[in-house]
Amino acid sequence: MRLPLSFVLAASSCLATALPLAAQERSLNFGLGIGVVGQSAYPGSDDYEGSADLKFTFGNLTWGDVDIGAGVGNVPDNGVSLGGALRIIGSRDAADHPELAGLSDIDTAVELGLALNYQQTHWRAFGEVRQGFGGHEGVAGTLGADVIFRPTDRWTVTAGPRLNLGDSEYAGTYFGITGAEAAGSSFNAFDASGGALGAGIEIGATYQIDNYWSVEGLLSYEKLLNDAADSPITQLGSDDQLSLRIGLSRAFTLNF
Repeated sequence: MRLPLSFVLAASSCLATALPLAAQERSLNFGLGIGVVGQSAYPGSDDYEGSADLKFTFGNLTWGDVDIGAGVGNVPDNGVSLGGALRIIGSRDAADHPELAGLSDIDTAVELGLALNYQQTHWRAFGEVRQGFGGHEGVAGTLGADVIFRPTDRWTVTAGPRLNLGDSEYAGTYFGITGAEAAGSSFNAFDASGGALGAGIEIGATYQIDNYWSVEGLLSYEKLLNDAADSPITQLGSDDQLSLRIGLSRAFTLNF
């Protein structure tokens, strides 16, 4: 995701006025992270690019008798929990990638949804469902599981498999080629259907500096599957997708 520096600074300034972490009758706890990410230039590409990255992490919502989430930086309680899900997919511009000449540009997409988690001391499993806005208006989701290592009170390391899914609206946006696009490009028309579109592994590490600040690193590998792999876009690029993110995050609590 490419973010203007002015936007990042403005968001950080506004959130810096948030109250410290505290248990309140009505409060929202979350984390805001700023970092850098190196990843495929677009889904199916074999080129990589670096960019600024903004990360939002849901921690806890307390509203009367409603109490959801353990809070950013805290060890979640064992059992089932409900949380938020967010993913941002950067824009795709044919002007920046000559190999895509004739294909339509795609704006940055924001996916918002819900996550259902099952947590135990040394492992967790989860599922996410996200609705797209902007670049695509489809529905995407992720199924995953992690083993959890806590070598010290400040370090948390996770590793586990991921299965990424999307409906036909999502698949068609990033991997499909319409008849009009085929007529104006070197690609053949391709009708991409939804389903399981990628599988891989994700490894993450977090160092908790104090109650508010943490340093995070995330390495992920995804192998595109089915129509995502068979797309002429991917055939020209690669079905192997890598991503590396390093960032700094701060926890905030808004009381209202």
